[in-house]
Amino acid sequence: MRLDKFLADMGYGSRKEVKQLIKKGLVTVNGQVIKSDKAQVLETQDTVCFEGEPIVYQSQFYYLLNKPAGVISATVDSYEETVLDLFSEEAFREDLFPVGRLDKDTEGFLLITNDGGLAHQLLSPKKHVEKEYYAQVEGIMTAEDQKTFAKGIKLDGEWTLPAELQILNVDEEETRSEIKLILHEGKFHQVKRMVQAVGKEVVYLKRIRMGGLSLPDDLALGEYRELTPEELAKLQERG
Repeated sequence: MRLDKFLADMGYGSRKEVKQLIKKGLVTVNGQVIKSDKAQVLETQDTVCFEGEPIVYQSQFYYLLNKPAGVISATVDSYEETVLDLFSEEAFREDLFPVGRLDKDTEGFLLITNDGGLAHQLLSPKKHVEKEYYAQVEGIMTAEDQKTFAKGIKLDGEWTLPAELQILNVDEEETRSEIKLILHEGKFHQVKRMVQAVGKEVVYLKRIRMGGLSLPDDLALGEYRELTPEELAKLQERG
């Protein structure tokens, strides 16, 4: 790999910017100052340092974002704030993308990565990777609704896979319910449409889990962080 590409991949600037850093003698390879941006390096074997600090090469990145409402699950948009707009200059990469989509008004668990293989595995209908949601509902959810969800619901002529509905709380006076719902697929607006199909309305929705990985309690809305190796392994178990 060319040295300028190595540095650009690691977020040290554009290819044009890192060429200048190299020419200034700020980069060493195996202890030797290298001033040619065309110099070849073995990204997993050579020791590359910038201003004396070693750079560990990483080709794939995995971030867990607690998506806030009002932000769209896209990489770029001319009018709306996207989930990638929440990333700092240091963390932002042009090849990052969200794995699946959460509605603009939906909060919670969203994986941001550049690993297309893992994204495909997590989203593939054949894999049936679980997605768990917490929702507040206008209306009283019932045991009959649980049975209906467990059988699957016909939405626009297509049956959903069986879903697991847990009723957490029912407020008879306010006619509101709190639920958790586990899906094994990801149809368009699926949670809202399934609840609507039994005569109620979702007024707040948050995804709290994908596969074996749950949204951490200490990750505030709008915050993101890199996955730990253990967290990544939990996702890959179903990938």
